Amino acid sequence: MIGVMNCNLFDLTGRVALVTGGSKGLGKAMARGLAECGADIMICSRKEDELAAAAAEIGDGLDVRVEYRVTDMIDRAEVDALAAETLEKFGKVDILINNAGSNKPQPIDEIEDAAWDEILELNLTSIMRLTRALVPQMKARQWGRIIHISSVLGVGSKPARNAYSATKASLLGLAKASALDLGPHGITVNCIGPGPFLTDLPMSLLSDAEKEEFARMTALNRWGNPRELAGPAILLSSEAGSYITGEMLLVDGGAFARAL
Repeated sequence: MIGVMNCNLFDLTGRVALVTGGSKGLGKAMARGLAECGADIMICSRKEDELAAAAAEIGDGLDVRVEYRVTDMIDRAEVDALAAETLEKFGKVDILINNAGSNKPQPIDEIEDAAWDEILELNLTSIMRLTRALVPQMKARQWGRIIHISSVLGVGSKPARNAYSATKASLLGLAKASALDLGPHGITVNCIGPGPFLTDLPMSLLSDAEKEEFARMTALNRWGNPRELAGPAILLSSEAGSYITGEMLLVDGGAFARAL
């Protein structure tokens, strides 16, 4: 008889996951996916009303604990406080998904210092800082999963995406270095590179023509639904992905399958 794959590979019962930017879009979808696999969840964003609604959705019908904290990831003291409060409430963080980020498109010769500094702080420095704060307790238990949400624009780009692409590409370098630091301690570090997903950020920045262009670029000829990022996040958060580290998993509907 042929053996059946052990589905416990994806079981996250007893794990604690912190998902930044978890009140909507990709963050909420990934948090819900982890919760469905048994993980307790901490989410953060800047708006309490959105967090409260998201926490209710993430935990709906599930026997898991879902907490939230209002946090501005641009404020370094707030990032430190997020780590401390999560550890105080849950006692540990097994899975860290660094999802919070933003984009302020500006051509290279029009970049404003304030906009550049803000995007670097949010998309890169806050991720280093939160990861740095949570790694020691992962090392103590010899187990951890760290996932940086990069972008397809971290390996390619579009006009005026200078700060965004720079930070998203940097996350892959950060993941590779951290993977080497942390591998001996049973901790994996990876990036997910989403392509065009139906979330508030691209919908607010792109024209109708650009939205159609992004859809045509994919092999599937459509935008992704945020729910479709839950599976990749579960893979990299679980025992199923235990030998994947220092990598970028592109989830782009086949956009990079095209040569032209």
